[in-house]
Amino acid sequence: MPGPASGKDYYEILGVRRDASQEEIKKAYRKLVRQYHPDANPGNKEAEEKFKLINEAYEVLSDPQKKAQYDQFGFAGDVPPSYGGESAWDFGGFGDLFGDLFGDFFGGFGPRREVRTPQRGLDLEMPLIVTLMEAAYGATKVVHIPKWERCASCGGSGAAPGTSPVRCSLCGGKGQVETRSKTPFGEFVTVRTCSSCGGAGYVINDPCKDCGGRGRTRVKRKIEVNIPPGADTGTRLRIRGEGEEGKNGGPPGDLFLVIEVEEDPVFQRRGDDLHVTVDVPFPVAVLGGKVKVPTLEGEEELELSPGTQAGSIKKLRGLGMPRQRGSGRGDLIVHINIAVPRNLTDKQRALIEALALEMDVPVKSSGLIEKLKGLFA
Repeated sequence: MPGPASGKDYYEILGVRRDASQEEIKKAYRKLVRQYHPDANPGNKEAEEKFKLINEAYEVLSDPQKKAQYDQFGFAGDVPPSYGGESAWDFGGFGDLFGDLFGDFFGGFGPRREVRTPQRGLDLEMPLIVTLMEAAYGATKVVHIPKWERCASCGGSGAAPGTSPVRCSLCGGKGQVETRSKTPFGEFVTVRTCSSCGGAGYVINDPCKDCGGRGRTRVKRKIEVNIPPGADTGTRLRIRGEGEEGKNGGPPGDLFLVIEVEEDPVFQRRGDDLHVTVDVPFPVAVLGGKVKVPTLEGEEELELSPGTQAGSIKKLRGLGMPRQRGSGRGDLIVHINIAVPRNLTDKQRALIEALALEMDVPVKSSGLIEKLKGLFA
């Protein structure tokens, strides 16, 4: 194998054996990076070149595939052009390691300007109460939305009309302040958010009176919303662009309206079906006949057979709620309740007592049958 003079010996650069484990390679790299990092050696060109070599060596030896190719072909100067595929200065392979080494321990290196990228506005969510009839047939509702919008007086700058925000004198508009400190590894730069401008890079000396310098005001927007037929409690309606305004030119968020269907005094909803209880007079339940049943469209007559029992159920197909998924409607489920009269005339009571006597059903007698014998002759 060619000697070191023919190229770069990455093992020698990191100071490890050729059979070193990945953990040993990483440990050696960490130690050398702390020693030769440019921020620890400001103005030292030799340290800067050494730092580049250390990164180049680690990029190869920390990657099993690249390391195998390197071990096969020898020193860096002997590696064929097809080897590698990525620039030795890409640092993509160990960006996370840099963060581990310096981001938390030393607070980062060098000044970083706050990036004012467009940010999408926040989504809003509000309940929307509708009646059962509105949910059944659909409706148009007017909704008042409390939200933050760009201040009309200052145009969102936060400064009083006729004035403008000024560059922060403490950070010079960077939004961050650098402090230098000496450590056993050399001099390091710590970057902190500017305490004067809060990272904005500017300050407002004369705040807008309408928004108090925030650049936004709380308003109530009025919009019309279409409730789809068949909407149920929990249905979410998405109104695009009606959320909070975006930042730095970003798009607004969306508004989500969560439907809540009010309880109805007549119908109980269960999915796409409606349930209703109908009081049936005792004679109709016994002898059969017609009763009126409330529906969404009005009353309909229901034919009952003789001997209809309390608690029985009748189904009227297609008279329930419109289906949100698919076509058609659910059913109307009619629950039969036998209406027992509470206040009877003497004649009515005598008739019922006579029926009980005829059916051999013991009841509490009022003695009216004797008085009204003529009615049963």
